[in-house]
Amino acid sequence: MSEASKIFAGYRALGFVSSGVPLAVRYHQKHKENYVVTAVGKAFHTYNCSKLGIVSVSDSHPEEISVLGVDRALTFTACRNVVRAFTRGKQVKYTYEGHKHDVHLLLPFGQHLISVDRESTVIIWDIQSQDQYLELQFNNGSFEVTSLLHPSTYMNKVVLGSRQGELQLWNVKANKLVYTFQGWGQPVTVLTQAPALDVVAVGLENGQIILHNLKVDETITKFLQDWGPVTSISFRTDGHPIMATGSASGHIALWDLEERKLRSQMREAHAGAVTGMQCLPSEPLMVTSAADNTLKVWIFDMPDGGGRLLRERSGHSAPVNKLRHYGNDGRNILSAGQDSTLRSFSTIHERHNKSLGRASYHKSQTKKKTLKYDQHRMPYIVNFVAEPSRQSDWDNILAYHRGLNLVTTWNYQRSTMGEHKFLHQRFTEDAANHRNTVAQCVEITSCGNFGLIGYSSGHVDVYNLQSGLQRGSYGEDRAHSSSVQGVVVDGLNQVTLTSGRDGDLKFWSFKQKKLLETVKLESPVSSILLHRESAMLAVARDDFHVNIVDVDGQKVVRKFTGHENRITDMAFSSDARWLVTAAMDCSLRVWDLPTGRLIDCFLVDSAVTSLTLSPTSDFLVTSHLDDCGVYLWSNKTLFSHVALKALPENYEPQLVDLPSTGRQTPGESDQDADGAEEEFVRSEFKSPEQISSELVTLSLLPNSRWQNLLHLDIVKQRNRPKQPPKAPKAAPFFLPTVAGLEPKFALPENQTSGKTSKVAAGSLMPLCTLGKLLLEAANTHNYTPVLDYIKSLSPSAVDVEIRSLDPDMGGSLDVLRAFIQFAKATLETNRNFEIIQAYLGLFLKVHGDELSSQKDLVPDLEALAGIQATSWSSVQDSLNQTLCLVNYLRTAVL
Repeated sequence: MSEASKIFAGYRALGFVSSGVPLAVRYHQKHKENYVVTAVGKAFHTYNCSKLGIVSVSDSHPEEISVLGVDRALTFTACRNVVRAFTRGKQVKYTYEGHKHDVHLLLPFGQHLISVDRESTVIIWDIQSQDQYLELQFNNGSFEVTSLLHPSTYMNKVVLGSRQGELQLWNVKANKLVYTFQGWGQPVTVLTQAPALDVVAVGLENGQIILHNLKVDETITKFLQDWGPVTSISFRTDGHPIMATGSASGHIALWDLEERKLRSQMREAHAGAVTGMQCLPSEPLMVTSAADNTLKVWIFDMPDGGGRLLRERSGHSAPVNKLRHYGNDGRNILSAGQDSTLRSFSTIHERHNKSLGRASYHKSQTKKKTLKYDQHRMPYIVNFVAEPSRQSDWDNILAYHRGLNLVTTWNYQRSTMGEHKFLHQRFTEDAANHRNTVAQCVEITSCGNFGLIGYSSGHVDVYNLQSGLQRGSYGEDRAHSSSVQGVVVDGLNQVTLTSGRDGDLKFWSFKQKKLLETVKLESPVSSILLHRESAMLAVARDDFHVNIVDVDGQKVVRKFTGHENRITDMAFSSDARWLVTAAMDCSLRVWDLPTGRLIDCFLVDSAVTSLTLSPTSDFLVTSHLDDCGVYLWSNKTLFSHVALKALPENYEPQLVDLPSTGRQTPGESDQDADGAEEEFVRSEFKSPEQISSELVTLSLLPNSRWQNLLHLDIVKQRNRPKQPPKAPKAAPFFLPTVAGLEPKFALPENQTSGKTSKVAAGSLMPLCTLGKLLLEAANTHNYTPVLDYIKSLSPSAVDVEIRSLDPDMGGSLDVLRAFIQFAKATLETNRNFEIIQAYLGLFLKVHGDELSSQKDLVPDLEALAGIQATSWSSVQDSLNQTLCLVNYLRTAVL
């Protein structure tokens, strides 16, 4: 089956930190570090607690993760009715299948894993063999399992909490109910082990927290929080008797267990229910997570014993409205969400992400209030525009908000709201007539000095971004008789274009503010987009059509039809060859401007609310309806050849899954991406031994192994000792004696005048190892063993072996001929080029006289000389060509 999209492939998702799934904390004994694991849609992230830096991202699941669990080595996840065990924080190692309903509880239990599904079926798995050890079935009508706990020191026992309020203690090894606790008449939401033995904390749906002794079945104390159900409980283990409880409203209560009273409150710790909370062992730190897409680390150093926010990692807590690339390198993406925040996401690394803050009428007053009940909070940003040219001088982002005629400025470099808020005096002086007037569009000129604002009343105003002063308005009374839907300025600040709901596209002189031309379109305009370099204007109309207008020629040059619902956003490629459009019909289309044809189209699960193409054309970035993430799609045309033929008229677009938080490889099948039934083994890239036989390939030997082969005699002469070793002055303790009846001292051997006879070595000396390998290779024509043997020797050993090929040292003419054949065969392969040259040079230096005196070896030597000259000439020609080109570029006057 053909791919759904010819041009784009899902790469990864940004902006996800945590979901409503409770977090899990693991302590790494070797690293001496705590790691926190959070679920993010179809994957989970692992962060270190020291800096909240992301350590790993797991492989993608087929569905969203419902529950997490960790032990010393593995991370367990439940997705629908399948449980998986991940190793190294990313790869599937074990899969457990047996549940018939969705799993919502997991508990690692030594060598076993306990899982509970929505129908209260409890299955105990053997982690290594993946077999079922035990299965318990409960009736939801009488005992619906809602929580699970293994009490400390209770061998083979677990406590089950129920929605009916009862607790049961089970021996899972004997499959026996040990004891039933009557409960407190309220559903149990949380079970947590207290630092004291036999004591557990029980969280109830009515906000009660019970400290109960399991051994004697007695309640030690009770606490009550007025914020709704208890969602999480944790105990400090750094010497302070403090219990922390989370609530559904986002508050955290700290209880003093010795005085049995409320010690402190941490209000609005999260914008949603605190689903995950864990105090780090023996540290005054606590890590929390919630469904507001935040992960926070708190430190208990306040005078009242409360926690202070130490570190935070967050994304948008509400769906993203608008996306735009910032800068010309395509590395940063600005996003505005319905949580009234403006954020910057990096495509390189998440440590470059930053938040520009939340929109507020009074920033100083907002800092004193909690974020949840900030009375100065502004409505969320509907649209914005950024220009980086003057970012170090003044504010360079202009944004308008939902339902406001007030336009705000932002500063990217300082990561904060700007100094100015633009509001024309006509809206304050004549407030009655402009009660419903709101800002509809904004624009910043390419020079970064001026900002333009279009209103629903038809006015278009110009402001100076440095001083905040108004610099004029378009039209005598107003620019349009209807709502202004778009305003853009060309790259030279000569022409301003405005579009109205009445279907008029007007051309204005930027400086004189005079009307130059009006183009009447067939239907009202919803938005416009200008590509300044090519002077092409894309106009999205209310009838779901797109027009391309030539700004210089002031006429419509292309018309695109195909969308079946409102067009939400458009983006030009950097060369203005493509126009990418998205609509509420969940389709995304790519139009080729030169041909005017549709070249790509695909569907997504959720409608695209905003999109942007990077200036380098490597990524398409999208945001989707009711989604907090920012999704990256890679451009496949940059990495492979793609035939961009026009799609047929009856083409049926296919559905494409959104990218996950982990990087995906284009063309990866769903079965490989799931990784549910087999372990992933990521093979590292290994370079081939030779890229091409036409290229000269060097060996991997260090230079010291072959560079000094021709100068070993000089090295030995330089390293000779200056003085010979001296004989010891003192006589040995044991003097040598001669065996016999009478002890006699042994005299030194007489150095008789006999001149040592020199035995002709020749045939009496054995053939060296290199000579034997050469003779074998001459018969088999396989010289690989010879080369491997020489490469394993040291320079001195190579010198000895080559000298041993001489006929006077045990060699022969056949061995010399075999070495010549070996050198010729190696040169023909163009591999190990430098070492064969060194070996050949040493061979000719040592045996040059012998070779020149043997006429039988002359043909072999001539053939070797021809091959050697050919191989070196190709290298020399390449070097000369490169040197010539470099010399020309260095000296030529361009």
